[in-house]
Amino acid sequence: MHTSFRPDYNPLIRKLESVFALTDDERQALETLPMQVAVVKDNQDIVREGDRPTRSCLILSGFACTYKITAGGRRQIVAFALAGDIPDLQSLHLTVLDISIGTISPCRVGFITHEALREICLGYPRLAAAFWRETLIDAAIFREWVTNVGQREAYQRMAHVLCELLVRLRAVGLAEDHICELPITQGEFADALGVTPVHVNRVLQQMRADGLIELKGDRLNIPDWDKLKRMGEFDPTYLHLESDQAAA
Repeated sequence: MHTSFRPDYNPLIRKLESVFALTDDERQALETLPMQVAVVKDNQDIVREGDRPTRSCLILSGFACTYKITAGGRRQIVAFALAGDIPDLQSLHLTVLDISIGTISPCRVGFITHEALREICLGYPRLAAAFWRETLIDAAIFREWVTNVGQREAYQRMAHVLCELLVRLRAVGLAEDHICELPITQGEFADALGVTPVHVNRVLQQMRADGLIELKGDRLNIPDWDKLKRMGEFDPTYLHLESDQAAA
């Protein structure tokens, strides 16, 4: 089915406004951007490495991830995708996908044709700049993740990723204070941090004991935000957020 959103409910508008100042005309153009909406179950691929897509996917709700698979079948998650993200926006200009995107939780996904994206970029050059800025921020996140996995211990890695997720969720109105829904399994964290699920479990238990986090089901509470940031060496500069709502 095809759909559009009012600006106050449109995840794409909320995401772009966290990093870019939009005009009323630009919001209206995004509101009427045509897309085909689908519900995708958890642990399903949305697109796969090697695909030659003619459309990009907008995460409307739920959690997804960008990942690579080694020849031996091991998965490395290189980014988490949240509501408002277009994790394969680069496919607008790169013919062949070099990553896969899969769901972590059930997701509502809006598929936007490349033709529609090109038309809105031609009609609204500042939106083209906003989308370009989005891909540059994605690259900044990738760089930060390389540093996180390559140079920090597991405890620090987890602290850093939890800080990033909380700030990004706040930026799109999906976290209140330092509380958010986080439907990410220990196995998925392991694939993102380059450690085993057993090690992830130990790290989370230690974080609980240290009073840094409270986890009840999928609900995360961070009672000592400043300490968690220090432990993860977290500086949100690389997220390039501009909205007041993004401040944690």
